[in-house]
Amino acid sequence: MPERRALRENGPVTNARLREWMRPAGQPPRLTWRGRLFDVVFALVLAAMAVHYTLDNLLGLISPPRRVSPLAPGDWIPLIAVGLAGTVPLMFRRRYPLAVLWLVLAAILVTPPDTPRLTFYAGVVAAYSAAAYSPYRMPTLASLAVLVLVVDVVTDDTPVPTVPTQYVPLLVVFLAVGAAYGVRSWRVRTDESRSRLSTVERERADAVRRAAELERTRIARELHDVVTHNVSMMVIQAGAARKVMDASPEQAREALLAVEAAGRAAMAELRHVMGLLAADGTATAELAPQPGLDQVAALVGRVRETGLPVELTVAGEPRPLASGVELAAYRVVQEALTNTVKHATGAKATVTVDYGADRLKVEVTDTGGDAAAAVTGAGRGLIGLRERLALYGGTLRSGPRAHEGYRVTALIPLEAL
Repeated sequence: MPERRALRENGPVTNARLREWMRPAGQPPRLTWRGRLFDVVFALVLAAMAVHYTLDNLLGLISPPRRVSPLAPGDWIPLIAVGLAGTVPLMFRRRYPLAVLWLVLAAILVTPPDTPRLTFYAGVVAAYSAAAYSPYRMPTLASLAVLVLVVDVVTDDTPVPTVPTQYVPLLVVFLAVGAAYGVRSWRVRTDESRSRLSTVERERADAVRRAAELERTRIARELHDVVTHNVSMMVIQAGAARKVMDASPEQAREALLAVEAAGRAAMAELRHVMGLLAADGTATAELAPQPGLDQVAALVGRVRETGLPVELTVAGEPRPLASGVELAAYRVVQEALTNTVKHATGAKATVTVDYGADRLKVEVTDTGGDAAAAVTGAGRGLIGLRERLALYGGTLRSGPRAHEGYRVTALIPLEAL
C-alpha cells in the first residue's frame, strides 16, 4: 500500500516535470519567402555535393576512385539514398528544426564508417539550425548531446572530415556573401525599426493632441452650460431688482435673493467641473453629484423666479437612467430655458420629459416673445448639446414652431444603455 501511494503521489509530479521539460521556451521563427527559398537551394546544393562525393570519390565515375576497396555495382544506390536522406530534410531546417536534426541523426547512424563526409556537413547544419531556431530548448540540448556522441562513435577510427580543397573558394565566397547579407538585413531591420518607432511616436503625439482637444472641448461645453444659464439668471434678476429698488424694496430683495441663489448654484457646479480636473482627486469628496432629471423641477422653479412662466410635464414612469444620459437631458432643459429667457422676453415655456420604453424624449417649447428685446447669441450652446447627445446615440432638433415660438426636442435611445 505505501508503495502504491508513493507511485500515485510521484506519478503526477513526474508527468508535470515531463510536460515542463517539453514545454517550448519561445515562439518559432517567422518564415519569409526569401528564407524558404534559401533553405531549399541550400539543401539542394548539399544534396548535389553528397551525390558528387559518392560518384566521384567513392565510385570513380567522374575521376579515378580514391576508395581502397571498390564498391559493388549495387552498393552506390544506398550511399546516395543516405546522402539524400541527410541533406534533403534541411529544406525544413527552420520550420521543423528539431525534427530535421533527428532525421539527419538517423542518416548519420546508417552512414558507413569509412564515408563520414557523406552526412557530416548536413549534421553540422542541422545542429546549428536546431540550436538557433528550435523553441524546445531542453529536447534540443539533449539531441545535440546525442549527435556529438554519435559523431564521436562513427568517426572513432576515421579522421574528422575536412573541407576539400576545391570547395575552399566556394566556402569563402559563401561566408562572405552570408556575412554581407546579414549585415545588410540588420541595417534594413534597424532602419525599419527606427521608422516604425518614429511613426509610433508621431501617432502617439497626435493621439495625445486629439485627446487634449477633445478634453478642452468637453470642458468648454460644460463651462458654457453652467455659466451661461446661471449668469443669465443673475443678470435678469439684478436688472429686475434695479428697476423696482425704489418703488418696491421687497420685490428688489426677492430678486437679489434669487441672484444669490443662482450664484451659489453656479459656484457649486463650477466646483464640480474644476474638481474633475484635479490631478489627485482629493477635492471630489466634498462635491455634489452632477444634476439629473430629478433636479429639473428645481431648475424650472428657479426660472419661474425670473418672471418666466414655465410648465413642467412628466410622462411615462420615471426611472433611474445612466448619469451621463440624465446630465445630457438636464442640460437640454437648461439651455432651452436660458435661450427663452434671453431671446423671448415675455414668452411662456413648457417643459416635457417623456420616459418611453426604449427612448427618452425631452422637449422645451415657448410661445415667442418680444423680438426687439431679444439678445443675440453665437449658437454655441445648441452645438454643444448635439455633441453631448451624440455620445449616447441621441439627436437634437431645434427650430421655430408652426405658428409662433421655438421648439427644442431631444431623443435619446435607451435600449443600448
